[in-house]
Amino acid sequence: MRVPEGLWLCLGWGCAAPLSPSCLSAQFSRNGDFILGGLFPFGKETGPVSGFSVTHTVPALRLFTDGLIWALAMRFAIDQINNSSSLLPGVRLGYEMYDTCWEPLAALQPSLLFLSRRGTRSIGVLCNYSEYQPRVTAVIGPHKSDLCLLTAKLFSSFLIPQVSYGASSESLSNTELFPSFYRTVPGDKNLAEALVLLLGHFGWNWVATVASDDEYGRGAQALFLSMAGADNICVAFEGLIPAELAEPGARRQLENTIKLINSTKVNVVVLFAHSLPAQALLEHSIRMGLGKKVWIGTEAWLLSDIAASTPDIQSVGTVLGFVMRAGTVPGFQQYVAELFSSVGQEEFCQESRRLSGLLDAEVLGTHCQQCDSVTLGDIWPMLTVTMVQPVQVAVYSVAHALHRALGCTSKGCPKTPIRSWQLLHFMNTLPFEVNGQSFRFDQSHGTNTGYKLIFWAWRDGSVTYLPVGDYDQSLYIRKSQIQFHTPDKKEPTSECFRRCQPGQFRRIKGFNLCCYDCTDCSENTFWSSTDSTSCSPCPQHQWAPARSTRCLQRAERFLSWRDPVAAALLALAALTAALSGAAALLFARHRQSPLVRLAGGARSVLALLWLLLHSLGCGLFAGRPRAALCALQQLCPALCLNGCFSALLPTALRSALLAEFPGCAPRLLRCLTPGRAWLMVAASLLAQALLCCCHLYVGPDELVLDYKSLRSEVLLLCGTRSWAAFALLHGYNSCLCCLCFLGTFMVQSPAGRYNVARGITFATLSCLVVWIFFLVVFATLRTELRAVAQICAVLATSLGVLASYFLPKCYILLFRPELNTEGYCQTLTEEQPEGSRQ
Repeated sequence: MRVPEGLWLCLGWGCAAPLSPSCLSAQFSRNGDFILGGLFPFGKETGPVSGFSVTHTVPALRLFTDGLIWALAMRFAIDQINNSSSLLPGVRLGYEMYDTCWEPLAALQPSLLFLSRRGTRSIGVLCNYSEYQPRVTAVIGPHKSDLCLLTAKLFSSFLIPQVSYGASSESLSNTELFPSFYRTVPGDKNLAEALVLLLGHFGWNWVATVASDDEYGRGAQALFLSMAGADNICVAFEGLIPAELAEPGARRQLENTIKLINSTKVNVVVLFAHSLPAQALLEHSIRMGLGKKVWIGTEAWLLSDIAASTPDIQSVGTVLGFVMRAGTVPGFQQYVAELFSSVGQEEFCQESRRLSGLLDAEVLGTHCQQCDSVTLGDIWPMLTVTMVQPVQVAVYSVAHALHRALGCTSKGCPKTPIRSWQLLHFMNTLPFEVNGQSFRFDQSHGTNTGYKLIFWAWRDGSVTYLPVGDYDQSLYIRKSQIQFHTPDKKEPTSECFRRCQPGQFRRIKGFNLCCYDCTDCSENTFWSSTDSTSCSPCPQHQWAPARSTRCLQRAERFLSWRDPVAAALLALAALTAALSGAAALLFARHRQSPLVRLAGGARSVLALLWLLLHSLGCGLFAGRPRAALCALQQLCPALCLNGCFSALLPTALRSALLAEFPGCAPRLLRCLTPGRAWLMVAASLLAQALLCCCHLYVGPDELVLDYKSLRSEVLLLCGTRSWAAFALLHGYNSCLCCLCFLGTFMVQSPAGRYNVARGITFATLSCLVVWIFFLVVFATLRTELRAVAQICAVLATSLGVLASYFLPKCYILLFRPELNTEGYCQTLTEEQPEGSRQ
């Protein structure tokens, strides 16, 4: 495929106006065993830009100064390699350099020429390009990301190595789309990370960002926006600078951008742009009185004298930014100085033109016509500022790949034909050294040497690029060296919100998601991360006070043995148990006395022993609850109370029969003989034991961890699993109490006789009253007082039975023994014959 000559709109270096010729224009093409193509931006002549004064017209000389230095750097690196006896001994590298004019079409023209078959002017259309030999072995450049995105697709199709010395767009990191593209500068992702860390270091979380409307600006801005949002940095405004500043609407767009930045009240502006768009924005900000801001820039405009030479540029405020950390290139300044001193010698010029004429370069022309008017003084100040090392590293990366592909030794390199695609393996995998510094392309085919933080320091009206920090995975800033534009020379604040204190979360206010108030975290929530938008709830087993930064373990709350209430109740229980035991001993000692026999004899001793156990069972309700204790808490009182009332039941029935059914009493009392009375007690206890087993099976009380009732503690209590099982367990005892009460409350005793039934009446009545109140309280309590209520119910029942039935008898036994007689303690059966006789 022959390249159509009608396609060329801008031939070679002819994008700029031709100037007087000299032999410097012949220094950008040389023949050799392997030819390296070079694409450099020498710029183009521009007239006055819309919105700018005539004095600010950017001349061609300024625009292509950087490109000229980069081209000379490539030539310097190739001369070094050709003069080296170890890298490529016996092999000569040639070069062809062309101007991209900062234009995609101008960059496309030499790129197509580089793809043409060696020795021809046509591009072969083949099914297999493994043996295809293009005009050049590798390509160095171009500088801009949008130009690289265009040319990289071409060179990647032919697998020709292309090494850019300035393209940082993250889109170029896609090695599947661009397998042969490399770069010797870090990607924009690294730059965005550094910028976010810089903003966070100074606490700037309310910023504006402006970018040039090209691939570099849009891509870098998008990366920055994504990372800034993840780091709680709010972007108040994001705008674009027109790509074509000469268009009629460019001025209006720039003015609108400045107005919007001013309306947001931000004090920090992040600018992603090349030198011309950056100068346009800065000049408009000065003219419109934007006020002093902190301008954070990138290498694309920070080191350019185009932006720094804007009139009254010091009034914009403080300028900070990151530039690639690059080493010096030893001998380069001397090399350029010698080259410029040689171009004036006729013998040198004739030789240069002869070597240049050996190349078939008439298709485009490699002569840099405007370079003929450049003097050493024009470029000397930029030799120490412009990044020369990336160009040198790019050339050396190809040279080292050639060294390995050819299998060179110290004695020489074999004359083996090498295809461009064969270099890719060595460029992907092996490190190489340049001036003693090691380099290696990473997985995205880039090199990350880190950044320097640069501060524009003004001295005698001229700018000095002062290094004030470094970034390489982490940020280090020498803060004392930065003199901000504020009166106290300290960093200004730029925030729509204040940093929330620990224990506070952000509550958004208004329509801007970045503006909010700080609100304290409520109880049982905690502040989980810096500037979080909500408080995280504590786990159930933990709690937190208001405005807390962490959760605390909940303390356990239960009726402790050391609790004063528990100690008092247990002391009372012990006293009740002691009274029951003492009464049991007293009754046992006087078991043959008339009063004890009237009270039930040995059965009354058994009832007192059950009361003793009933009182001691209060200990089950104190201390830390456990599952086994919870299961026993209802069983023990129920069984003990049943034993007590079962022992009193025969006496109550005997009194009821004699009082209410005197005619049938003699026949019915045969069922209440002492032996059968004991059988009744045993049957009643057995029935209660069966009910206890049913309670355990249907639904015993279980350990409950209550996290809601108390603020900072977990309440441990025994909860009722089944109220039906609870009613079944205690219902039988209630029936016994009612039966005893109904059988005795109407019994009358003759004057001068002891009424044993009255004691049973009051004992059962006290028990029923206590349990009615207990059930009402027990069903509603959800604190440790639930255990207190149960202890109180047990003690009230025991004391009620003791006080109503047993203690009066103990009083007679101890203090009124004269009443313990057959006459006073006579039963109704013993009185019946006498009554009949009357």
